Amino acid sequence: MTAKTSVLGFPRMGHQRELKKALESYWKGQSSLSDLENTAKELRQKHWQLMKSKGIDVIPSNDFSFYDQVLDMSCLLGNIPNRIEWNKNLVDWDTYFLVARGQTAKASNRQETTASEMTKWFDTNYHYIVPEFDGKTQFKLASTKPFDEYQEAKAIGIDTRPVIIGPVTYLTIGKETKEAPQGFNRFSLLNSILPIYVDILKKFEQLGAKTVQIDEPILGTDLNKEQIEALKTTYETLAKQVPSIQLILTSYFSEYRDNFALAKSLPVAGIHIDAVRAVDEVQNIASLFPQDKTLSLGIIDGRNIWKNNLEKSLETIKSVQNQFKGNLLISTSCSLLHSPFSLSTEKKLDDELKSWLSFSEQKLEELATLAKLANGDSSANEALEINKKAIQSRKTSARIHNPKVQARMAKIAESDFHRQSPFANRQKKQQDIFQLPLFPTTTIGSFPQTQDVREARAKFKKGELSQAQYDQFIAEKTIEVIKIQEDLNIDVLVHGEFERNDMVEYFGEQLQGFAFTENGWVQSYGSRCVKPPFIFGDVSRPEPMTVQWSKFAQDHTKRIMKGMLTGPITILQWSFVRDDQPRKDTTYQIGLAIRDEVADLEKAGITMIQIDEPAIREGLPIRRDQWNTYLDWAVKSFKLATCCVSDETQIHTHMCYSEFNDIIKAIADLDADVISIETSRSKMELLDAFVNYNYPNEVGPGVYDIHSPRIPTISEMEELIVKAKDVLPVRNIWINPDCGLKTRQWEDVKAALKNMVIAAENLRKKVEVTTV
Repeated sequence: MTAKTSVLGFPRMGHQRELKKALESYWKGQSSLSDLENTAKELRQKHWQLMKSKGIDVIPSNDFSFYDQVLDMSCLLGNIPNRIEWNKNLVDWDTYFLVARGQTAKASNRQETTASEMTKWFDTNYHYIVPEFDGKTQFKLASTKPFDEYQEAKAIGIDTRPVIIGPVTYLTIGKETKEAPQGFNRFSLLNSILPIYVDILKKFEQLGAKTVQIDEPILGTDLNKEQIEALKTTYETLAKQVPSIQLILTSYFSEYRDNFALAKSLPVAGIHIDAVRAVDEVQNIASLFPQDKTLSLGIIDGRNIWKNNLEKSLETIKSVQNQFKGNLLISTSCSLLHSPFSLSTEKKLDDELKSWLSFSEQKLEELATLAKLANGDSSANEALEINKKAIQSRKTSARIHNPKVQARMAKIAESDFHRQSPFANRQKKQQDIFQLPLFPTTTIGSFPQTQDVREARAKFKKGELSQAQYDQFIAEKTIEVIKIQEDLNIDVLVHGEFERNDMVEYFGEQLQGFAFTENGWVQSYGSRCVKPPFIFGDVSRPEPMTVQWSKFAQDHTKRIMKGMLTGPITILQWSFVRDDQPRKDTTYQIGLAIRDEVADLEKAGITMIQIDEPAIREGLPIRRDQWNTYLDWAVKSFKLATCCVSDETQIHTHMCYSEFNDIIKAIADLDADVISIETSRSKMELLDAFVNYNYPNEVGPGVYDIHSPRIPTISEMEELIVKAKDVLPVRNIWINPDCGLKTRQWEDVKAALKNMVIAAENLRKKVEVTTV
């Protein structure tokens, strides 16, 4: 009864973020396409060899990507947006990056275009490029990438299991464009997309592949009749057309629930269960699933950094092992894409904290250890004993619990969740005080963190700059950015956030209960990587975190300066979170810490305070019956952080890359005076949720896509503002970019913001307001 090990996917960026550097160098024209491809090839081969050396039996291919796996699937299927010209044969890298970024490498002569929308991959902080469908959508096999990578691995002696996204998930996570004919339904494309999937599987068959991993994470969602029928049609077709390929049907991030009966009935060789998120289903599924098929047990958490409890996992494995005749795979719960690469480069973490953690490389070792233990190999007993000690150490450590935080949590009252007055009353007071023009302009918070900023921060951390020298540098940069905004005639300013490394990490560094890594990077989208902190204990704020620089900035301008904070849900979602207490409790603790900061900013004379919550939609449970519970405590955590201020203090929030329809009532319940949202890539489509709900508060629909290097024209921005003006009260509209400007270049930022301000000024001249 030998159990084998498998991995659903592996981080792409490399041990030292080599892919990030290679991508950005290529985009800037500093290196060639062959340089980029060579770096990618080296990384893939290193990763395959690493997995093999660690004892992984089933190694994935085609999990590597230059941007994201959904865009890769669109290119494989030849589904390129109509606005982008391409040869209709094979998708080249210029076309690929035009879809993702609206711009390709500087050396290319391809015309810039509007990039496709991005949104979050289920409930993760990973973004994907949204597939577009309309009445003209056609599919064809238009990429050789998965086949090239399979052969590449085979050439170095590794027979991989290719990974592709299933057709029903692919259609589900896409969108019908506005150009689609009335009544068009993207599931009507199933019959035209399936022959391409057949071609894909036949190509793998010709290359010698025996098994293909086909990801259908929608099996963990609430399926409608159309999706159910599409799944049945899909797998009956694939089994009939390519019977020699064994399909491992993979779902993750949630339970199967009623969908297990469907998954069990499909003609596939095996299924995967996320035994972290769906741990309560393991026994039932194992008892009902045919024993001559493969059960892939995702027992190692691919989304968190805590060491696996090997003893507990072994019990789960043993409970199902005898039911499967050598067909048990011990696997990761999902792709390790969502986990940092390796603990080996972490030199500053203390030994106790480090002993509690496991990154991707260590998770490979955990898999191999579990397989040995399950198969009766006594050589793994020592590793098991070491693991037991680490698990016990974390459970009993005095660093975890803070009595003062627990006492404060117990005193939270209903009054802590409410502002003094309703929005209409607050809005009148705020308009009288601020005297802003129509279509007031602002930005979301951060400005470009150029090389000199990053170098100064690095020198400060190394002790090469004193605190006084570093503060002087930040002061100069802050004054400089204030002057730039004043020259651009932006109405409400921000201080630029030059002292901040990341919108979550910066706060976590100043909160108790958080810890940090040196190289715990994970991919967010494209070349964008984030380094989440991890929450190991009760959270509190020892002292003010942002007041110094917010007050400094306000003292250097007569215009309004926004205070900038990150909200409790986003800090929770974009951290690796402790798993020994409910997420609600951790979020309330963060909310209390942010509340203290909000109160101190108000005392310091900051009259507008923005608390960003871009992750509220991301945190929404995959199953609808869990939504209300989550949204209740998510909204309350935000209000806990913000409802301590007077009516005259204006609370802003910001959200980006979210589908708002599902949570619009919760957004209204936040009761922020102003919300800024991402809407430029969708051409204001995402604003529809606010219009249909008759959202009462003020809104800043983004008119500048900061995730693309392309500079939008004045007329393009005016067109977007007009769309907003036609559906929202004029007095409730703000003008701003989609998101922060940290990752952009100053040359682009100044030009784009200049156009944004001119567009707002032009619209002011055209609009007559008869009522205020």
